Amino acid sequence: MTTEFYDDLAVRARLAEFLGGSRSERATARFISIEGRGAYRWYNPHPTSALAELLEQHAEVARSLWDSESLLVDLDMEYVNFDDAAEPHRDSHRAFAIQRPIVDAVEELLAAYGIAPLHLLSGRGHHFVWRLQRQSEACGMLAHLGRLPETVLAKSMQPQPPEGLKPPLDLAAAFHGLGMVMEYFAHRMLREGSGCEIPVELTAVEVGPIDRGREIVSIDLSEYGDPLHTRTLRMPFTQYLKSVRCHAAPSPGDGAGGPLFVVPLHEMDDPSALGVMRDAAQVRALARRASTQIPEQSRGMAELVAEYKRSTLARFHDYFYGADHDPPARWPETYDRTPLDTLPRCVAHILRYPNDLLLKPAGIQHVARTLTALGWHPQHIAGLIRSKYERDYQWAPGWFVYDAALRADFYTRLFTGLLADGLDPLIDFNCQSTREKGYCSWAGCGEILEGHRLLLVDRVGRLQQLVTPGRPATTTVGDGTWEN
Repeated sequence: MTTEFYDDLAVRARLAEFLGGSRSERATARFISIEGRGAYRWYNPHPTSALAELLEQHAEVARSLWDSESLLVDLDMEYVNFDDAAEPHRDSHRAFAIQRPIVDAVEELLAAYGIAPLHLLSGRGHHFVWRLQRQSEACGMLAHLGRLPETVLAKSMQPQPPEGLKPPLDLAAAFHGLGMVMEYFAHRMLREGSGCEIPVELTAVEVGPIDRGREIVSIDLSEYGDPLHTRTLRMPFTQYLKSVRCHAAPSPGDGAGGPLFVVPLHEMDDPSALGVMRDAAQVRALARRASTQIPEQSRGMAELVAEYKRSTLARFHDYFYGADHDPPARWPETYDRTPLDTLPRCVAHILRYPNDLLLKPAGIQHVARTLTALGWHPQHIAGLIRSKYERDYQWAPGWFVYDAALRADFYTRLFTGLLADGLDPLIDFNCQSTREKGYCSWAGCGEILEGHRLLLVDRVGRLQQLVTPGRPATTTVGDGTWEN
């Protein structure tokens, strides 16, 4: 059945359209990729001409965000359950209904900028996708914002698979600037989206249990924490196999339990789309009337970038990048001397055993909050995390395809930016919540963490004063060094 599906001429046309061409051989996408394992997840590059072969293998296929003519923008939102990965597939109507208030906020915000994205539905949530011409004003504005570490610049000078091309520096920088602007947009989503019955988090941050376990809506910005040439986006009109790997039966009303496909949300609501996604015949019919061309939205994006540049978050980003990591040669006398015994046990444990605790967003957030409380500059928090990433902690094969400095910067900036912008109420910075998240198995040290919480409230107030418009952006918070 699947081979017959991909032989459909309309399906083929939609696949080529999403790759940026009339045929895959003429695509503007630099490569396609299939679902991988561990650190190589999705980074398994093949030439676009291999699309038919990969689909015949029943593979889950994605296209590169790296494009020869455009900068692609992807806003990813999905339901996540840390205790039951099959939950969104078992009861998909509930998982999508929970997300609807946030989706409404996204659509309203984008419409205010005049941005009309391609709206895709996957098995767990939504993607809003648009593009900027490489020579557009918006793309140039983003490239000017980008502040890539030297390690990423070095990677951009190296030929990359599958064709041995080098990622253009202007696009690499624009992608980094885009990450900061999308972080700002996510802050607007948090402020203006309302009515969601479960926590809404930036990336997959673990929370305490609710009715069906530890569940969240994730505004997943994680793709902006890696180099442009390593990140991909699922292709519409291809199979979504995560539900199969979770051994999840479809929820009532979702269809006959056949293959699940990624589809554009075209002239239908979420409940209708959930039925279509599991019916190959309806998906083929949809391919005859629903385009997958990624719309060019440079004008609206320029307005969003200009608004970001006037924001409190942009001032915080200036502060964040106003310092540098200590160079690796100095780590033995700086980051390696961090007095772990004076930290709460839960935080010290994450730093002693970073694989995989310091790969998890909630683990990074816990470290960032605690060290902010102690007066560390956020760049040095990122430097400490980087120093762990670049040591041998038995990381999964392929980890070093990515960039330790960039990823450490991204997650530290994300979580300290929430503090600076008044969007982290710290309600879960306590022992009970830390245990519920799975990051504490000790008893009797609650006063230590509570003491750090009181310090953090004070530090956050000072940080927010720092980034308030009208105040100089050169002031430091605390001593701003590893020595605190």
